[in-house]
Amino acid sequence: MADLPRGVLYPEQHAPIVTVATYPASTDLAACVEYYWHVRWEVDEPYETKVLSHPNIHLVFEEPVPLVYGVDRSVFTRRLTGTGHVLGVRFLPGGFHPLWPGPAADLTDRRVPASDLLGPAVDELNARVLAAPEDTSVVEEFLRPRLAAPLPPGAADAAEIVRRITADPALVRVDRLAADLGVSMRTLQRLFADHVGVSPKWVLRRARLHEAAARAHAGAPVDWAALASDLGYSDQAHLTRDFTAAVGVPPGRYARA
Repeated sequence: MADLPRGVLYPEQHAPIVTVATYPASTDLAACVEYYWHVRWEVDEPYETKVLSHPNIHLVFEEPVPLVYGVDRSVFTRRLTGTGHVLGVRFLPGGFHPLWPGPAADLTDRRVPASDLLGPAVDELNARVLAAPEDTSVVEEFLRPRLAAPLPPGAADAAEIVRRITADPALVRVDRLAADLGVSMRTLQRLFADHVGVSPKWVLRRARLHEAAARAHAGAPVDWAALASDLGYSDQAHLTRDFTAAVGVPPGRYARA
């Protein structure tokens, strides 16, 4: 099975019909753009791909028009039919601000026509991008002048805090995180509303669920009680409840599937 991005659910079903490639951003855009991703699929029957979303805003070039996707707090689901492909830009937390100055929370759980936020030029670019998705220079020519403005205060801090959380799924308490950063919980919550779009608690919890899903994908038997303890849950029941609420099935059943 080919490696798939963290968060893709049911990878054994996903890998034979969907290919994913990622491309780095140029150095001068790396403060805003984490990377570009290209997804291509070919299915005989309609298939629903499901992803435990990350705390990032995406600009996606697709048919019929490009869309901006805010952070999806549920499981991101897309129905695939026939053959097709899309190219996405994954922005760092806070990195979308030069393109649209509103709070990231205003985009959460939304899919917005990109032209509503970025103007009609992004629609005109769509066909060119989809004709040669491996050539990300086309997208970067569009983004470069629009991302030239300095990031607003707090944007880079938000990106670093999210990186810290996702790198350490054992970091489980917002009050501990705020204390480590030397800020109040209210300050941290405002920072995340402005630049991330979801709360620090959501990011902490999602990092733990990503780790639980990754353990299930590994193929080896999982000691769910021990994993719950490693991830800071008070007991296995709390991990099971969180996982079931997000994914729709308990972790043990998901691993068997």
